[in-house]
Amino acid sequence: MSDRAPTLEDVAREAGVSRATVSRVVNGVRNVDPAIQELVHRAIERSGYAPNRAARSLMTRRAETVALVVSGAGDPPQDTPEAFAARALADPFFGRVVSGVVGFLRPRSMHPVLMFAESPEDRQEVLAYLRQGRADGALVVSTHADDPLPAALADARLPAVLFARPGRPVPLSYVDLDHREGGRLAAEHLLARGCSRPATIAGPLAVYASRERLAGFRDTLARDGHTNVPVAEGGFTVDSGIAAMGKLLDEHPGLDAVFAANDLMAQGACQLLRERGRRVPEDVAVIGFDDAGIARSSVPALTTVRQPIEHMAAEMARLLDEHVRRQRADPASVVFAPELVVRETA
Repeated sequence: MSDRAPTLEDVAREAGVSRATVSRVVNGVRNVDPAIQELVHRAIERSGYAPNRAARSLMTRRAETVALVVSGAGDPPQDTPEAFAARALADPFFGRVVSGVVGFLRPRSMHPVLMFAESPEDRQEVLAYLRQGRADGALVVSTHADDPLPAALADARLPAVLFARPGRPVPLSYVDLDHREGGRLAAEHLLARGCSRPATIAGPLAVYASRERLAGFRDTLARDGHTNVPVAEGGFTVDSGIAAMGKLLDEHPGLDAVFAANDLMAQGACQLLRERGRRVPEDVAVIGFDDAGIARSSVPALTTVRQPIEHMAAEMARLLDEHVRRQRADPASVVFAPELVVRETA
């Protein structure tokens, strides 16, 4: 048995096509017939061929990696890099983003490089990394409305796609959710349950998504005659949900429903309600937002507004791929629809 590594010629012979056709499939050329692509991919599997990534990068002028950037604006102001990274990685939202991005990249033999950027120095490092060609572009998950990184990427004309509409207009593609519609779905469900004294735990109001979820919830209730809905602002964490729920109960002890702007805050709200002797949903109905894993595993299981984060992240990666391949020049926006998932808390 030969120890020689399989070559393009071996794959071509196995597939019954030319070496040039195999090369085009391996290098991701788009105008190859899908049936031929499938034939070549099967031949690659049978032969055990592994593309030479260095040679392929020279040919395609691509790094075959993308920078997955979690970016902020130094909030809290004295946050350390370690603390910023730990907070980001602890949020189930980010894990779902990674899953969606990897799901798109892996079949294309591409890989994400995780970067954190919460300081001016970190943002310059991201820009330098991209300018040096060490990644083909950036997928940016921003945690702060005033994050300057999107504008810096646009000014540098570097390929980038954002998860969520940017706080300030920039000529970059983005994916987002119809957050206002999500707030409407939550309000209509609570009204249909007969709730008459609803309240809400909003996300940070500097964040566009938080304002939109709140607006959709309030506007829908106002049309039904509920014009003074109590609001407490949280920070998208369990602890902030506990604190906000406590404030709402202290000021409005008769409330019978709560819409929290994410599942972590909803979990905190349920915890506080139990501690105060309130039954969920018999005394107080609770709705979250995102449909994170905790929504399904919590007891009782959380009714929530589903945000299809994995699909949104995959679409973000697809848009970046189109920009890098120069198949798309102008910025695009793709807005997904939310879905109400009814479980046990409301």
